[in-house]
Amino acid sequence: MNPNFPDSPARRLWLRRTGGLLAASLGVGTLGSLVLGTRPAYAADYKALVCIYLYGGNDGLNSIIPTDTSRYAQYAAVRGRYLSIPQDRLVGLAGVDYGLHPALAPLAPVWEAGQLATVFNVGPLYAPLTKKQYLAAAADSPLIPESLFSHSDQQALWENGTSTTTETKSGWGGRASQTLGTVNPVISIAGNCLFGVEDLRIPLVLPGPGSSFAAAGLEGDDLEWDAMRRRRTALDAMYAQSYAQQMRNFYTQQHENAFDISARLSEILAAEPGDPKANAIIDAAFAGVTNNGQIDDALAGQLYQVAKLVVNSAAVRGNRQIFFVGLGSFDTHGNQVTSSSPLAGIHADLLTSLGQSMAAFQTAMNNVGLADRVTAFTQSDFGRTFIPNNSLGTDHAWGNHHFIMGGAVKGGKTYGTHPQLVLGGPDDVGQESWELQGRWIPTSSVDQYAATLLQWFGASDSELDTILPNLSNFGSARSLGFV
Repeated sequence: MNPNFPDSPARRLWLRRTGGLLAASLGVGTLGSLVLGTRPAYAADYKALVCIYLYGGNDGLNSIIPTDTSRYAQYAAVRGRYLSIPQDRLVGLAGVDYGLHPALAPLAPVWEAGQLATVFNVGPLYAPLTKKQYLAAAADSPLIPESLFSHSDQQALWENGTSTTTETKSGWGGRASQTLGTVNPVISIAGNCLFGVEDLRIPLVLPGPGSSFAAAGLEGDDLEWDAMRRRRTALDAMYAQSYAQQMRNFYTQQHENAFDISARLSEILAAEPGDPKANAIIDAAFAGVTNNGQIDDALAGQLYQVAKLVVNSAAVRGNRQIFFVGLGSFDTHGNQVTSSSPLAGIHADLLTSLGQSMAAFQTAMNNVGLADRVTAFTQSDFGRTFIPNNSLGTDHAWGNHHFIMGGAVKGGKTYGTHPQLVLGGPDDVGQESWELQGRWIPTSSVDQYAATLLQWFGASDSELDTILPNLSNFGSARSLGFV
């Protein structure tokens, strides 16, 4: 223990706080004050990506559903009276033969505005794969992604953009930040994530609205206390020194950066709807999910933070920013619906959160004039089995449907190939009677999905090949064309 800094509750609190700031500062970015009710200043070529991760495996088959007579009949026959969404309750989407789960109704106006699209049957792939190839492949064939139907492994494959968990320890968002040389690493409001890991940087992890993000006693008004002011002066003096050991210099720099980040971020992150330093335009967009000045919905709170950081993009620094948010509990093996209604249950509650939060975020981006600069997209572990289980739920599958949202999206359309809704059909991995569950072989890969987003983000073809090592296996079909 340093005798100049005796142990005390204040010292222990400072160590806990600065430890968290040090972890955050490994991806260093500086942010300034929040813009209040005006169009934000931003780089002329500013762009942001927002990854919305649905942990547990969202049931895409009940999120967007065919509405034409023949395919809806196929859907309803397999999903049954408990799990199938009544056709007259689906939220119709203009221009396509699909409808949304009623809980996603807030997204219908976004679709009608041409700012929302869906991509069918996306999943981890090494290369294009047919059912014949799948059944003929050896157990160790690279054609078969590692540990199919496993939560942790499939989360890793979606986040790292490969087909094996051992191929890389970084995420495709992190590799994009590294390859493109962004000022900040991936900024996560959902805790640590593989998606944002680089070779030498980890995600900058930030808290939700109303949270403290500062070194206790060593910043702001606390420095009026003589003892804390002297401690801060001593720390600043240590940070200004140069040491013979590189690791010591690096460690010192991270602490200095942590103070810099906290000083710039604390007021922005702490602002909640209605606060004097909040943004009136963003607050208005999130009014539908705000209760007495607080955003109770976890995903909405995360996207509220992202909206504030996007609005403040000039102070965040850099013309390219990648954000990560997440929503959990999509592993709906049981009680996905209730026995009394397929419109109630865990899945409906989760989709309500997703629909309201995404719609609020897009409203905010439209109203601050940055809609065409920000593209949000969903990811999830995998889809769910077409056939229900005996617990009013569904089990682990493979290919899944995803949403892309933003002013640059070629919205009001669907992309990719919808699976044939036939148990044991050409898209179902099952062959024997016991395995005919409707676990779709993806027809679009995570690589193509990510490449489409990153091409809009500004990555060149050679950079895409660096970021997404399996992309070249898909030949000229590198982009899915949704943005």
